[in-house]
Amino acid sequence: MEISYNWLADYIDLPEAPEAVGKRLTNTGLEVESVEKIEAIPGGLEGVVIGEVLTCTKHPDADKLSLTTVDVGAAEPVSIVCGAPNVAAGQKVVVALVGATLHPTGGAGSAAEPFQIKKAKIRGVASEGMICAEDELGLGQSHDGIMVLTTNLPNGTPAATYFNLEADYRISIGLTPNRIDAASHMGVARDLAAATLWPMHGQSSKIDSFSVDNHDLTIPAMVENPDACPLYMGVTISNLTVTESPDWLKQRLLAIGLKPINNIVDITNYVCHDIGQPMHAFDADKITGGIVVVKTLPEGTPFVTLDGVERKLTATDLMICDAEKPMCIAGVFGGLNSGVTAQTTRIFLEAAYFSPSSIRQTAQHHGLKTDASFRFERGTAPTSPIWGLQRAAVLLREIAGGVISSEVVRAESEDYAAIADFRRVPMCYRNIDRLIGIQLDRQLIHDILDRLGIISEAPEPDSGTDFVALVPPYRVDVTREADVIEEILRIYGLDNVPLSPVLAAESLSEFPKVDPDQWQSRVGQALAANGFHEILAISLTRPAYNDAIRPTLSGADVTLLNPLSEDLSVMRQSLLFSALETLVYNANRRQRDLKTFELGKIYAKTVRDDGSTKYTEQPRLSLAIMGNQQPESWRQRARPVEYHDIATAVQRVLDLFRIKTYDTQPTDTTLFQYGLTYLINKKPLVSLGLVQPKLIRLVDLKQPVFYADFDWAALLKLAGGKIQYQEVPRFPEVRRDLSIVVDQGVSFTQISHLASQTERKLLRSLNVFDTYEGENLGAGKKSYSVSFLLQDPAQTLTDATIDKTMQRLITAFERELGAVIRK
Repeated sequence: MEISYNWLADYIDLPEAPEAVGKRLTNTGLEVESVEKIEAIPGGLEGVVIGEVLTCTKHPDADKLSLTTVDVGAAEPVSIVCGAPNVAAGQKVVVALVGATLHPTGGAGSAAEPFQIKKAKIRGVASEGMICAEDELGLGQSHDGIMVLTTNLPNGTPAATYFNLEADYRISIGLTPNRIDAASHMGVARDLAAATLWPMHGQSSKIDSFSVDNHDLTIPAMVENPDACPLYMGVTISNLTVTESPDWLKQRLLAIGLKPINNIVDITNYVCHDIGQPMHAFDADKITGGIVVVKTLPEGTPFVTLDGVERKLTATDLMICDAEKPMCIAGVFGGLNSGVTAQTTRIFLEAAYFSPSSIRQTAQHHGLKTDASFRFERGTAPTSPIWGLQRAAVLLREIAGGVISSEVVRAESEDYAAIADFRRVPMCYRNIDRLIGIQLDRQLIHDILDRLGIISEAPEPDSGTDFVALVPPYRVDVTREADVIEEILRIYGLDNVPLSPVLAAESLSEFPKVDPDQWQSRVGQALAANGFHEILAISLTRPAYNDAIRPTLSGADVTLLNPLSEDLSVMRQSLLFSALETLVYNANRRQRDLKTFELGKIYAKTVRDDGSTKYTEQPRLSLAIMGNQQPESWRQRARPVEYHDIATAVQRVLDLFRIKTYDTQPTDTTLFQYGLTYLINKKPLVSLGLVQPKLIRLVDLKQPVFYADFDWAALLKLAGGKIQYQEVPRFPEVRRDLSIVVDQGVSFTQISHLASQTERKLLRSLNVFDTYEGENLGAGKKSYSVSFLLQDPAQTLTDATIDKTMQRLITAFERELGAVIRK
């Protein structure tokens, strides 16, 4: 949810900076994720001022250049060489001073490369700035000459002041699904005022001027499905001129990330984000039969939406229709052939309260997530349609020259009055004290509720309650006593509730023998020391990601009943795509050499024999590397990451747990192009290798990635062993080398495992230092050159003992692996 700081100031006095306001909102439960400065044009014209041309003469060495002196409000005028044909003495102009960075307009309105103004010599004459044209400032397309201003502003005044380029701040709120009342600037201001006591501005003035101009265009509305649409309202506006929106309106929309379209559509979007009431404008001349009907249509009815896609309707999809055809999917998406165009002069403007479950079902079925459906499916305020309709009508009259051509038509269900009424919630002081943990002053409780718009009413005699809270209809999430208490607590402030010593003591428990948090810290520090960056990714993911690795998954997807979007509709079953999305995000920003790790959970569900569902969550540790292991320098070329780099990182983790021996097998090819799985007691502990290219392409990454996936729970079971110390050996070790020819299917791991089983006493380690494949070995053969380190802790090894040990190993290799020892 994006909120504009300047827009918020239309509703409430803001005595604090945007960052401080963000902290206030977070403390009330509206978690602010970021605060970003938004400039009307890039750079905000910093270093650009109003100046006055004092003198203007021709350049002695260039016919098209002029030598000027310009008063820019400094102690002395500056000399500027100007190439514009219209420059003249006495003009008020826009001057970019030395050091200013300009962001000019490119072709077709796009941004060109920015450039910095520097002190320079032009044809031998010093120039200390630049007199600017419209396109050079990023204000338009014109390059016919410099901008000549008509203003009495003093020289040196920032140009941003003249052009009224007010910087704004975009406050991004991680809105939880229950707080749909805060999905608007008015809702956020309401919460902020309750928490800070900052005064709010009256809003009635925004609709006081609403009045019907004539009754020339009345379009009646009827609702055939009142359960899905308890309230439907509309009004007609005539004599409209569809054009570009005024700057203030465009700036409001741009500040929250919306692209202005035209004045009609922009006004409906503005009202949606202003008060939280989605609206839709129909071209009145396209409404066949001059009537609007809200109803469902037969299963499979085709309908083309605004994006040009033909969709097959379900029998439960609520539609806005005229006398012959559907015009809009109610509360979700408009139709291709009923909306506003450049030729539109008359509109029917709708506002409604739809059943949240009806809109949610339709939006999910068609995979559509819009600003309107986001609000309707969570429950808009039942009383806001009339306010929104009048607000938009007034704006259309002011901005688009419209004439309000009908009374507001209204169709409501029998249940609407109850839906729009205040909700009665019985309250007891003892429950407030118990849930908050301290006893609040009773008057303070009622003051907080009053600031939240919740009215306190005396209870019925002998009801056993202390008062009744009357909850306004726009707080659709406050339905129980506990909900009201939560409202009191969040405005009072969690930080103001002291920690009870009794509760703190009761919360203490014995430390586990293996502390997962401690091990997570140890592993994280070790990986960070080796160049890895920790990532924390959301556990929600795209269904397509789980589908891509379905053969490796042990259960079905855990799906969300009410997802925020299709891209976040299931729980992840692997940490792989969290890592890949992080890598592609960095790669797109030219950070292509990266190592990441994440310790997170994966989720799945299975159906038991009795038909019940079992949900599981497993902790995993993932490592991912891409790019170069070592950068290019004057001493060496860049070296891309290899399998052994990820294997080394895996071994470092295993070393922390003192895991030295394990079995291996080729890893699953669904995830990896090649790699190994390490096993302990025949159970997988970690899989590592090169990620399959098709999975890389799924996230639009263009670099190979090596990845490792640990079973964190299995790792923790192997932790906690005692450290054992050994005396430094007093007797020397002996090395012997063998060249072992085996079938290509025999791995070094098999050789190592067999050697360890054959000689347990003297064999300290073995290592492959060369491999070879060639025609002279025969088809299907390969050779390992292996070194063996032998050592006896009790005595010096004799040649006889060494030869006997090596012969025993050779015999085992020949017998078990069909090996041939090259002499």
